[in-house]
Amino acid sequence: MHTTLISAEQVMQLQQANAPLMVFDCSFDLARSEAGGEMFAQSHVAGAVFADLDRTLSAKGDRQLTGAQSGGRHPLPQRETVAQWLRDAGFRAGMQAVVYDRQGSSFCGRLWWMLQWLGHDAVAVLDGGLNAWTRAGGSTESGAMQSLPVQQIGDFALREPLVTLVQAEQVLGRLGRATQTIVDARATPRFKGEVEPLDPVAGHIPGALNRPFNLNMDADGKFKPAAQLRAEFETLLGARGTDTVVHHCGSGVTAIPNILAMQIAGLGNTALFAGSWSEWCSDPERPVAKG
Repeated sequence: MHTTLISAEQVMQLQQANAPLMVFDCSFDLARSEAGGEMFAQSHVAGAVFADLDRTLSAKGDRQLTGAQSGGRHPLPQRETVAQWLRDAGFRAGMQAVVYDRQGSSFCGRLWWMLQWLGHDAVAVLDGGLNAWTRAGGSTESGAMQSLPVQQIGDFALREPLVTLVQAEQVLGRLGRATQTIVDARATPRFKGEVEPLDPVAGHIPGALNRPFNLNMDADGKFKPAAQLRAEFETLLGARGTDTVVHHCGSGVTAIPNILAMQIAGLGNTALFAGSWSEWCSDPERPVAKG
């Protein structure tokens, strides 16, 4: 079972062994939401299922009306809603899930985390994404995804969450306490409040540490070695315990590479504030820091 990263070669071995496996393409573009589906239709891992960040992995619209499980620009859907989508895609309880994108693992981590949130631990990120797959000689195909016949619907069922979801009220209640260390995955200029291209307020949650998510990657778009990641996170955290860490970003998506990197580094399973900065700054009563 693979639970953090999986190589293209390891995926091919599972395919050759006819192991129970489903691959998900999570490619996306924040500037143009329809681009993900277009990229998938142009080329994707053969047999992959498309997982759209806006339409499948988020509950857009009013939080009270949709039953979203977090706030922000990409609120989490209800767990059962995602479970039903997985069943419709043919996903079964015993399957190994593999997620990837072609944006440096910026978006596929969302489904990696959500599957654990649904209680499924056999899920891994394809290290290096589609580029690594094609370089390794993996088979690809084109065309939009087709719906499955009813007899191929999966039997996936919810189990207890394997990850920790934190709400804005909890973050606010623990602000300034040693029991909470906030790690912000946004680019440093956004963290400092020098620019803010997506949300109405610039800045960061007071006391937060900055770890841009792309620092986890090497020049080939793969995650750095575990020992290097561990050293970098230990330097960032100093004397702060890893069990105090709560990750966030702009909308709860690109924070997840930091969660994954800490797991790769052997630093445990840390929490996610899924609403992130977009939810935090929506309430003018919540404090904002700059610099």
